[in-house]
Amino acid sequence: MSLVIRNLQKVIPLRRIPLRRRIEILQKILDVQQFDLGVICVNNRNIQRLNSTYRQKNVPTDVLSFPFHENLKAGELPQPSFRDEYNLGDVFLGVEYIYQQCQENGEDYYSILTVTAAHGLCHLLGYQHNTEAEWEQMYQKEKQILEELNGITGANLQPLTKNHF
Repeated sequence: MSLVIRNLQKVIPLRRIPLRRRIEILQKILDVQQFDLGVICVNNRNIQRLNSTYRQKNVPTDVLSFPFHENLKAGELPQPSFRDEYNLGDVFLGVEYIYQQCQENGEDYYSILTVTAAHGLCHLLGYQHNTEAEWEQMYQKEKQILEELNGITGANLQPLTKNHF
């Protein structure tokens, strides 16, 4: 269906076409291309506001996901009953935060942007990392989809949650 990428910040340059291509490939890998998806790029101030409101953490972050379908089990695809329900939800990317982290860690910004979007997509599909078991399940899913993406694009992307638990 539709992939909408909105850049609501002006702090960090954003090339939407390469990001769109990689997210569309991720959608195919996850077999969710029939669902609408929003990817919204925001600055530190706005991602911090969202993080404070929805997670009670008053700090900027890299990604926040807002699934359309609640209570999905990890890896379970939504089962919409109506056309209006063919929606995965929205992924907010804190691009300023991501850029700053890349600068500090010597990482490629566009690669990490893609990995972060993949992480957000996994959250929309019910994956979490609140326990070690959930983390392991999410890590394995991220690893699998990024390996498939790497095979298609020639990239060498690694999961965001690597060594995070």
